[in-house]
Amino acid sequence: MHDQFVYVFRASAPVSYPERPPFHPDRRYPEYEFEVGAESNTAYEAVRSCFRLAGLDRENGDTARWNPLGGLIQPGETVLLKPNLVREAHPRDETGWRYTLTHGSVVRAVADYVWKALDSRGTVIVADAPQTDASFGQIARQLGLDAIRNYYVGRALDFRVIDLRREEWRNRGGVIVSRRPLAGDPHGGVAFNLGASSEFRDHRGTGRYYGADYDAGVVNHHHSDGRHEYLIAGSAIRCDVVFNLPKLKTHKKVGITVGLKNLVGVNGDKNWLPHHTEGEPAQGGDEHPDPDRKHKTERRIVPLFRQLSLRVPVVGPWLHRQARQLGEHVFGDSESVVRSGNWWGNDTAWRMCLDLNKALLYGNADGSLRDGTPGNRKRHFALVDGLIAGEGQGPLNPDPVEAGVILFGLNVPSVDAVAAYVMGFDPARIPIVHHAFQCRPYALADWDWPEVQVVSNWPDWNGGLGSILDRQTFRFKPPFGWAGHLERAHNRA
Repeated sequence: MHDQFVYVFRASAPVSYPERPPFHPDRRYPEYEFEVGAESNTAYEAVRSCFRLAGLDRENGDTARWNPLGGLIQPGETVLLKPNLVREAHPRDETGWRYTLTHGSVVRAVADYVWKALDSRGTVIVADAPQTDASFGQIARQLGLDAIRNYYVGRALDFRVIDLRREEWRNRGGVIVSRRPLAGDPHGGVAFNLGASSEFRDHRGTGRYYGADYDAGVVNHHHSDGRHEYLIAGSAIRCDVVFNLPKLKTHKKVGITVGLKNLVGVNGDKNWLPHHTEGEPAQGGDEHPDPDRKHKTERRIVPLFRQLSLRVPVVGPWLHRQARQLGEHVFGDSESVVRSGNWWGNDTAWRMCLDLNKALLYGNADGSLRDGTPGNRKRHFALVDGLIAGEGQGPLNPDPVEAGVILFGLNVPSVDAVAAYVMGFDPARIPIVHHAFQCRPYALADWDWPEVQVVSNWPDWNGGLGSILDRQTFRFKPPFGWAGHLERAHNRA
């Protein structure tokens, strides 16, 4: 394999996910060593077919010796599988988690081939930091992650499922009403200061960043005076390989959420992460493209109720919740009104995501950074679950797309560029993708996105990325704040 190549398997028949964890394959493949299930498992077949498409361990194909990841992962290593576990519930569809979360059957298929490469000597960790007001326990049950872990552990294999968060919130009516401490990552967190190597080095947002909590002082403390600090889960830094398993979805702050954005889930504290910059574009902010008097009034009121929630127990959150309910009637809800950087002009979130990728690829366990040469990067692969993908108001409220695709590659920016292209979008118009190929120092790729090569079982999807015809790709609906902007010219409505 070459890092510049991305492999895309597209199922020719309607796809669905199996229902019964731990999601055994439905047939006895020559290389498969475990139990076979009675239920159809198109997800397992699609992952396997994508590895075959990539030509991995070609000389042993269709034999018991076939070990597709054996050239990428060594026996005895620790591999972290990083799915997208953002939240357990979709706001409009009780089964919508199937197209917002990486499905457990995809995790299981990858885990089987990782374990084969480890030769039963090593550790597999499934880990993520979902949204702070999500229930990790419910997510793990819905996706069958607990059942997958128990199946491996029952065979005396070292397989772990970890909630990387240090705190879980209870959210009522969009307002945080209580906070519960969690154990977090058993390896703790590692703090990195990217300083002048950060994508924020020339950004004008100092002092006006908004993170994930009502107290914006925390995020601005970590991003001021030339300091750009991130807390990364120790398990992600100490492991030998990160195998990124994102969902194929749109995202209201960065356009799409695939592998690059998925690393938000390996941070140790989401309130160190700038999500948008308060203020209007003329002032260097990116909350809103053209705030009118109503929006400006809202922005003056909101911080007052946030502070009330923080400082006055019980009563403060209750008043905040009442104000939010009234505010939706007066100012509109976030599914129809641009606010909080949920539009194509968000110049903050993509920088934060690319900084996280730099810290992961080049970070040491003591918080230092390796020399920024390609040979010093951590092994970081990506396999994208696009069997049932999400369009529109992602990442939490998308509509389903039965795309039937699995994408795989050794370079995450390249995988994201191909994902954007087959969705019908222009990588050059998506900052998180475009700038991923421009990062210096601590490069994430050593080429530009038009040089990425695609190999697919779908004949029209082979060759240089830019050579794939518009009419041969999907036309995913973008988030409303990105409509008419991130689509390729011929795909715009």
